[in-house]
Amino acid sequence: MITSSLAPHQFSRYLDRSFPVDLDQDDALEQLQRIARQLGRPAILMPTDDAAAVYAARHAQEIKPFFILPSVAPELPQALANKRDLYEMCTAHNVPAPWTAFAGSIGETLALAANASFPIVIKNSEPFSCLSRPSVTSTTIIRTHAELLRLIEQWTGQPQIVVQEYVPRDVAEDWIVHIYCGREGIPLAAFTGRKHRSWPPEAGVTTAATALPNEELLALATGFCRNIGYRGIADMDWRFDRRDGRYKLVDFNPRLGANFRLFVTENDIDVVRAQHLDLTGRPVSASPQVFGRRFTVENLDLASRLLQFSTPLREPEELGKVMEFAWFAIDDPVPFLVMLLRFGTLVLSRAIQTIVARVKTLVSSVLNRPWRARESHTDV
Repeated sequence: MITSSLAPHQFSRYLDRSFPVDLDQDDALEQLQRIARQLGRPAILMPTDDAAAVYAARHAQEIKPFFILPSVAPELPQALANKRDLYEMCTAHNVPAPWTAFAGSIGETLALAANASFPIVIKNSEPFSCLSRPSVTSTTIIRTHAELLRLIEQWTGQPQIVVQEYVPRDVAEDWIVHIYCGREGIPLAAFTGRKHRSWPPEAGVTTAATALPNEELLALATGFCRNIGYRGIADMDWRFDRRDGRYKLVDFNPRLGANFRLFVTENDIDVVRAQHLDLTGRPVSASPQVFGRRFTVENLDLASRLLQFSTPLREPEELGKVMEFAWFAIDDPVPFLVMLLRFGTLVLSRAIQTIVARVKTLVSSVLNRPWRARESHTDV
């Protein structure tokens, strides 16, 4: 996809060149072919968002002469990224998942809400709808029927959404599984970790997490990937529901996750290195996962902490001291500085907008206030 020239990673000292590609254009394949010719040697195509993963799988036969990529079934990534299809696959393979229903109109949304217990979770049903006609900007928790009606008022067309059961925060734990399944469907790298915070809170991208062991979840996740015939890198979100003691699959991202460097083995293999070794015909040496590593997205985690008003996370004493930052690196500091500049500008802009809106409201209130005429007293 097209990347902004001001994106922080564009300033990394480890980035040699960048090639903007617009997958929505009719000549997207020709764009990829031109890039391959410029590179002049075989390269692995590694999608970092759902839409790109879906495109790569659909056009794999046209892309493979120019790039190396896993041999996954052409329609499987789209089915996994589609919340409705994912739920149906979970049901078919006896994998727990929060109750999920699909709504393709405002009427269907209201009908589902009438029989649902609030809070509920609303998501766009497909990755492409997030770009072209989003009903919600991201996963959204709706706490009351009145809040749902306010959301519906903002829709300019018929929605394509899923309405999902909300597992309350006080009875839940959020977990992450990152996995690379090789050419024979064998998991050559598989990792588990606990998500502590996200942005937006409770329903967004991971902003703080820790690599922790979870053999039960690992067996459940790898078994599901094997049963559906998945190949490649996957980033899965699971929610443990203490009410019934089950891990429930919330999201399956059929591509690289942004926090992948949280998860490494003792010989420093992550899912990217595992895929690179496997697809280039080299063995992926087995080694235990390193537990206790921590990950944070500096700016978003700060915002998440400020909004949640909860007690700080009490981490187990046995956790390691290694912290993996999303942006900061001592040997490559410029992306972090660019992120600070962009984030600070955004915060300042939002603050100014808020102040201006409040001043306008105050001025309007003063101008529209009914003034009482002063009584005049005349001595006779």
